[in-house]
Order: sequence, then structure tokens, then C-alpha cells
Amino acid sequence: MHIEPGLVDGAKIALSYATAAAAGSTALYHIAKATRQSGIASVAARAVIATIGVFIFFEVMPHFAIGISEVHFILGSTLFLILGAGPAAIGLAAGLLIQGLFFAPFDLPQYGMNLTTLLVPLFALHALAKRIIAPGTAYVDLKYSQVLALSTVYQGGVVAWVAFWAVYGAGFGAENLAAIGTFGVAYMAVVLIEPLADLAVLGLAKAIKGQGSSLVTPRLYAA
Repeated sequence: MHIEPGLVDGAKIALSYATAAAAGSTALYHIAKATRQSGIASVAARAVIATIGVFIFFEVMPHFAIGISEVHFILGSTLFLILGAGPAAIGLAAGLLIQGLFFAPFDLPQYGMNLTTLLVPLFALHALAKRIIAPGTAYVDLKYSQVLALSTVYQGGVVAWVAFWAVYGAGFGAENLAAIGTFGVAYMAVVLIEPLADLAVLGLAKAIKGQGSSLVTPRLYAA
């Protein structure tokens, strides 16, 4: 999902600072909420787990350059369901930053765009979860249809933001639109995999019965 260097440059890149700041402010809200609910130690531990996970998603798991960007298995809905919105947001931001600082410094100028692309769909996923998951339902008891909806919203949001940055930077030319379409079709294939990964992880969590663990979001086991 990385925005390619040079796609958005000059004065246009200033917009990414604004969107990243807005996404960061929303992340702080979720972090504060999680801290009030579970304590700073729990949030910190989950954030570390999320950061390690994101780094693995970006650098270890297969990723392919297709169209205007790269296709990664980010598993954003998995992070959300197991760790919660706040820690997941920290993990996405920190994992992306570590990758840029130590492995892909050419991506650092695009950090604001990439951060926006990862975080805004996470918050959209959180909003959807509140609508489609009944208050009395723990995440380990979710149905496939619910998990599929969450994954689709996250991955669709990533594709939408990448498309926005591509059009914002390079316009509506036929070549650019074709590259966006190629990327979008390839990336949405992740939707076929992520719900299965989510259900597998949720099934494992249900089997080990880790109620009360500070390493997962309380909602994983409790309504």
C-alpha cells in the first residue's frame, strides 16, 4: 500500500501532513480510551505486539509491486479484533516508521500519506464494528459475515486512499487510472484471505480461554 516516491510531491505533499495529523489525533483518542479501560501497561504491551506484527506484515510476509503501489497482507482487522483500536493504531504507525527509518528511507517523505492510508480505514472499521456487533457479543464469537464486513471495510479503505493519493498526485490520465485499477483488483484479493486469518486467530483465542489477559483487548472475551 506504499505511495510510490514522487507520486505526490512539491506543495501537494502538505495535504498529507494535515491528514496524518487528523488521523494521529483520532489515534490519541483511542489510545486514551484504551488506557482508561485497561491501564497504560496493557496498552503498551499490546502496542509492542502490534508493532512487531506490522513489521512482520511489511517486511517478512510476501508483498508484491502491482500498479501504483505494493500489495501487503496488513491484517488490519486482525490487529483490531485482538489488540483493540488504540494499540493497533500505535503498531501501524510505529511499524511503518521503523520500516522507513531502517529498511526503506525513500518512503519517509510519504510517511504522512502512508500513515493516513493505514489509520483512517482502521477507524472506519472501528465505527462499523460498533454498528454490526451487538453490545453483548465478544469478538471470539463473531460470525464469518461480520469478520468479512470488517476486513472489506479496512482493505477497501486502504485501496480508496491509495487511489486518492494517486489521482491527487498524477491526475486522471488513462495510464494512471489503469494502474489504480490493477492495484485495486490485486489488493482486494486480500479480502479473500484476511477473514480466514481473523477467524483462525479468534478460534485460537477462544480455545486458549485467555480471559483477563492484559495482552489482548478486553472486548475479545467480554461483552
